Amino acid sequence: MLRYLPFLLVLALWIYAFIDCLNTPESQVRGLPKVVWVLIILLFGEVLIGPIAWLVAGKERYRTAGGGGSTPSEWHRNHSAKWVAPDDNPEFLRSLREENKKDEALLKDWEADLRRREEELRRKQGKADGGPEEAPPAAS
Repeated sequence: MLRYLPFLLVLALWIYAFIDCLNTPESQVRGLPKVVWVLIILLFGEVLIGPIAWLVAGKERYRTAGGGGSTPSEWHRNHSAKWVAPDDNPEFLRSLREENKKDEALLKDWEADLRRREEELRRKQGKADGGPEEAPPAAS
C-alpha cells in the first residue's frame, strides 16, 4: 500500500493544479495564456514540472493596490471591508422592503379579486336556487 503513495500524491497534485487552472479567471493568469498553462500541466504533470510551475508562477495569488508584494494577512486586512453581511447591508435590506411592499400589494389585489369572485358565485347560486334576488332598496 505504501508503494502507491508517491503515485497518488503526484496524481492528486496534478488534478489539483489542472482544476485550479481551469477555475482561475483569465485576469489572474500570469505569464502565458490560460490554454498554454493547461497544456503544460497536462503534458508535464507526470514529472511534476507542469503542476509546480502553475502553482509557483502561473496564478496571481494575491493582488495588491500598490503592486508590491504583500502577505496573505495584509491582503485580507486591505480587502475585508468590501464584503458586508446581508443583514448589515442597507441596500439589501432596502430591496427586501421593496419586495415586501410589492408582495403585499399583490396579495391585496388577489384578496380583492377572490372576494369579488366569491360574491359573483353567491349571486349566481342565489339566482339558480330561486332564492331572492337582490331587491332594490324599498322606497319610503
